Amino acid sequence: MKKFRKVLDGLTTSSPVSGGGGTVGSPSCGSAAGTPTTAPTPREIDVQETLVSENFQLCKTVRHGFPYQPTALAFDPVQKILAIGSRSGGVRILGRPGVDCYCQHESGAAVLQLQFLINEGALVTACADDTLHLWNLRQRRPAVLHSLKFNRERITFCHLPFQSKWLYVGTERGNTHIVNIESFILSGYVIMWNKAIELSTKTHPGPVVHLSDSPKDEGKLLIGFESGTVVQWDLRAKKVDFRIYYDEAIHSVSWHHEGKQFMCSHSDGSLTLWNLRNTTKPFQVTFPHGKIQKDGRKESCKPILKVEYKTSRSSEPFIIFSGGLSYDKAGRRPTLTIMHGKAITVLEMDHPIVEFMVLCETPYNNEVQEPYAVVVLLEKDLIVVDLTQSNFPVFENPYPMDVHESPVTCTAYFADCPPDIIPILYSIGAKHKKTGYSQKEWPISGGTWTLGSHTYPEIIITGHADGSIKFWDASAITLQMLYKMKTSKVFEKPKGGDTGDDDPFAVQMVSWCPQSRIFCVVGIAAHIILYRFSKYDANTQIVSLEVRLQCETEDVISPSETENNPCFSEPGPHSPHHQHASSPRGGTPEGMKDSCLKVKERSVRVPPGYQAELVVQLLWVDGEPPQQITSVDINSAYGLLAFGNCNGLAVVDYLQKTILLCMSTLDLYGSSDPYQRLTRSPRRNRQSTSEFCMRGLSNFYSDSKKRIRTSYQSLTELSDNQQSIDMERSRSPTSVHYPSSLHNDPRVLPEPVASLRASHHSPVFYLLDNVKGPGRKLSLPTDLKTDLDHVNGHCTSPTSQPCSAGKPRVPAAPEGRLARRGPGRPPFRKAQSAACMEISLPVSHTEGYASRRAMLQQLHGVTMYSHDEHHTTTTSTPYCWSERAESRENSFSRSRSSSVSSIDRDTKEAITTLQFGESFARKNDLIPTPCLWVGTSLGVVLLIPMSIPTDQEERMEESVTMGPGGAVLMLKGSVLRFGFLDCVGTLIQSPYEVWRDPNAPEDPDRLRRRKLVHFSPSSSQDTCGEGHLAVVCSERQAKVFLMPSQSCLFVHNITESSFVLRADIVSVCNSVCLACFCANGHVMTLSLPSLRPLMDVNYLPLTDMRIARTFCFTNGGQALYLSSPTEIQRITYSQEMCDNLQEMLGELFTPIETPEAQNRGFLKGFFGGNSNNFDREELFGEAAAGKASRSLAQHIPGQAGMEGMKVAASGVVGDLARARIALDERGQRLGELEERTALMMTSAEVFSKHAHEMMLKYKDKKWYQL
Repeated sequence: MKKFRKVLDGLTTSSPVSGGGGTVGSPSCGSAAGTPTTAPTPREIDVQETLVSENFQLCKTVRHGFPYQPTALAFDPVQKILAIGSRSGGVRILGRPGVDCYCQHESGAAVLQLQFLINEGALVTACADDTLHLWNLRQRRPAVLHSLKFNRERITFCHLPFQSKWLYVGTERGNTHIVNIESFILSGYVIMWNKAIELSTKTHPGPVVHLSDSPKDEGKLLIGFESGTVVQWDLRAKKVDFRIYYDEAIHSVSWHHEGKQFMCSHSDGSLTLWNLRNTTKPFQVTFPHGKIQKDGRKESCKPILKVEYKTSRSSEPFIIFSGGLSYDKAGRRPTLTIMHGKAITVLEMDHPIVEFMVLCETPYNNEVQEPYAVVVLLEKDLIVVDLTQSNFPVFENPYPMDVHESPVTCTAYFADCPPDIIPILYSIGAKHKKTGYSQKEWPISGGTWTLGSHTYPEIIITGHADGSIKFWDASAITLQMLYKMKTSKVFEKPKGGDTGDDDPFAVQMVSWCPQSRIFCVVGIAAHIILYRFSKYDANTQIVSLEVRLQCETEDVISPSETENNPCFSEPGPHSPHHQHASSPRGGTPEGMKDSCLKVKERSVRVPPGYQAELVVQLLWVDGEPPQQITSVDINSAYGLLAFGNCNGLAVVDYLQKTILLCMSTLDLYGSSDPYQRLTRSPRRNRQSTSEFCMRGLSNFYSDSKKRIRTSYQSLTELSDNQQSIDMERSRSPTSVHYPSSLHNDPRVLPEPVASLRASHHSPVFYLLDNVKGPGRKLSLPTDLKTDLDHVNGHCTSPTSQPCSAGKPRVPAAPEGRLARRGPGRPPFRKAQSAACMEISLPVSHTEGYASRRAMLQQLHGVTMYSHDEHHTTTTSTPYCWSERAESRENSFSRSRSSSVSSIDRDTKEAITTLQFGESFARKNDLIPTPCLWVGTSLGVVLLIPMSIPTDQEERMEESVTMGPGGAVLMLKGSVLRFGFLDCVGTLIQSPYEVWRDPNAPEDPDRLRRRKLVHFSPSSSQDTCGEGHLAVVCSERQAKVFLMPSQSCLFVHNITESSFVLRADIVSVCNSVCLACFCANGHVMTLSLPSLRPLMDVNYLPLTDMRIARTFCFTNGGQALYLSSPTEIQRITYSQEMCDNLQEMLGELFTPIETPEAQNRGFLKGFFGGNSNNFDREELFGEAAAGKASRSLAQHIPGQAGMEGMKVAASGVVGDLARARIALDERGQRLGELEERTALMMTSAEVFSKHAHEMMLKYKDKKWYQL
């Protein structure tokens, strides 16, 4: 606990207020981290901060979703747990719902194969780097015990017999090695390929593709080579029993449980059945999907990649295989075929099959298998088919494997939600669940999981590319879908039917108030949908508002233009002439175009749940789409919705369905503009676009072609030039320092810039900001139909003039006019899929700034301009643009820039964050009033005061008044987040309206009124008077201001070498802190209000854009991000949660007695072979086989130190648990034996008593008297 005493700039020493009463806070006031500013004042504030560094620790908690790019599958039939390996080296282990564990190989090599040590609590993984790993599963977080690295051979196949400690490893050279699982040491026993084939064979048999021991005799090993050769090797005699040669390549082999037959699948789509009595030719050859053509030949079929041959007591055997379809049926989906007797069932899959595995009742391969299900691992899904029913239904998957059903474009995380919201969402969502699933329980039911004591309601919201929204219950580190809604139902279906790969409904961001249950969705087509929650269905008419937020800041409106262009917004002193807002269903001004999405005009029937009430759409202007929305905030107590983009700000009253404010960012300053902006001459009329092409998210989905690559170093480098305080105040991490000669001669390019080229593997747009002039301006379009483009220095547009690489080029347009679009506006911007974008990091200093700027453009979905970027001045239109043709789809909007000394009027200033709250808009305010806090990309904070009627009837009739004129504060970098504290350091929540069902039956005796909950800054401040603290965080620094005096109390420069991507004010351990995630991968927390660093961990580098777009913090010390296109990774930065994590995770291993093998009987044991007499230790041990070559493989011990001790301790605990169970069973049996002994003794005593009585009775009698 630490007490801070801060001397504040009080009432007597405040500087005079200029204009609207706002002052500019200079960053010079306390630039050191956590350094208070000094200003004498008689008042003091006591803030008791309870958070210390020991309260924070960063660790991963759990990963949800489908494993990305799966490669392998394994199942433990006794423990009933499933393992899935992936291409990135990850392993997911699944059991009953709640048992979900993620492991990662440090090498990151792809997992080739998985092998469970059945009922032993261990797993063997074979990776693409030719390394075997042994994982201990007898702990909540599995760890590697041993590793074995093969140096001279590549691993192709592994096989571990049940209850054996010797692992067979096949290699690419055709050899078979044997590894001791306990010591992870290679045996000297090796089956060489040249010993397995005949000496007369002239060709190599190929890699080993199959290994299995014979069910009839464990001493016989079946080896399958890729070329079509199958060999049975006698392990005792070290010789071949038989060899089989087939013309087609082998993909898999499966035994009959009796060990007399086996089946092979081949590359020509055939299945061959072989009988051990006659191995010269196959007993049966079938082409399951091959038909006989007219010429009598079989049609060619695709390879059968895997086959499983399983027997059943009550029915015919099952033959299950994947592939084998004929080639002539192009376009058919991947299939899994189930042959049961004469019936053939073909199951079509939505995605390619990676692997499948049949689940059987017994783990012994020499018993009747009795299959009951088949697990099918697809590229993007996991399904389990019920084999016990004739129609083969699918089990309902309890895991959240459909996170990526449509690519995730945004996320939101809410912890400590109202407890009643989850049951309501679940009850409504359950009505829309799919039917037709198998009625049996989910067969993967291993492990144990209990609800921990440290749980609270948590909800995760994901927005998707198809416009759908999913609500997930994330309580107790699980994930279960609660409710799904589709925003596309608000709009009419596009004319012409299918829209192809377009994604006009893609969700860009969401805003949710859990208390009032009001939900706001921002779409990629610059539209906002407001939803209200209701438990009843209703007929509703969706209101649509159209807003023009497409101003050009270089326009200078003359009186004639004012007269000829009347304002279409509601009359008021704050409606600029160059902004237009049309009323619902009103006509659009000339030159303006409706949105590409048309809202349904008719009354629609909506089911219970979230029901659309209002749609706000930004209008097209001069054939150009509006800029995407960059920020949004909604407040249910005020009944207001605010949103902004790079053009300006708009505020909508969603209760009265009216537009209150629609202004450009520049006009929000009024007379408090901190920059000197140059006036510009009126721009020339723009050429309207005759057509546009909506481009969807599909182009982002390809991992091989559509990757946006920049450099990590470029995201983190900054110039070290020393500048004055004023210049430093206006700089951002995107500043590029060009030589002074560049400003004088635009044709002279800096050497790093002139040498920029788009490489084959890194398509990057290098946009050069070198155009500024008093009369005309050049905009670089980024769409497919642009007439200004360069591909590696060559002109590609048919309308452009020839030019040489690296030289300026002038488009073919009439002199004095420039045929162009607006600044960096494509015909339609694609939804930035958080699931499909990657960033890899350049080296050049100049590249870095372009990359960082481009990254922010993707992150926010629009072009954003920083006020600190240098550019050249010229009156002509020279430029240089180097690009690749294939990267046009990923093009960034052009970023214009300005000089440091002044900010031109053409500079765009994006609205980056908004927040409603009770605050003091001006220094002389005595009581807090409703305000809108506005943060911009230039690091400016604007306060807009509002006057809202308090009475409910007046609120619905009288208009809300608001306008600029409040305070103006300054920070370095784009503003990211606001937060408000009272003077004792408690977080002040935004006011909200208590939820009431809008469609509930009305009670005539009870008037329905709005119930509002306000958190006034002065309500909890008895000691320090009225006022509150405002926390403002930008991409470079954080500041704490005292309101209403606007004094800067604390300043902390968060990063000098990077920039903040996400910042949130969160509650941790009954206190509050500022949590930040930087582009260099650092996660840090700062105390409030002193901004003292508490934690700074280099967690993960920003390797792809999806992390930047989906990373979000929440209360309770938790955060999440999209770790892959299909997986959500949750982390915690709270020490308390890290300590309780072991309790919250599920147990993978539970002590279970291994089922006993069936009694084979005397005759079967006598004639069926002597498999029970096979001793592998005698054959493979060092005494008999010797040591393997040290150069062949290298043993790598598992994790040492404390982690190794934990692993060993966990193993001991597991052994003790099993021993305890065995002792319990033994004690139980001894107890039963004791009871039986006592019963026998009692019976013996009774018998003895009766015998004695009979003896006495007949003691003195003669024999003839009997």
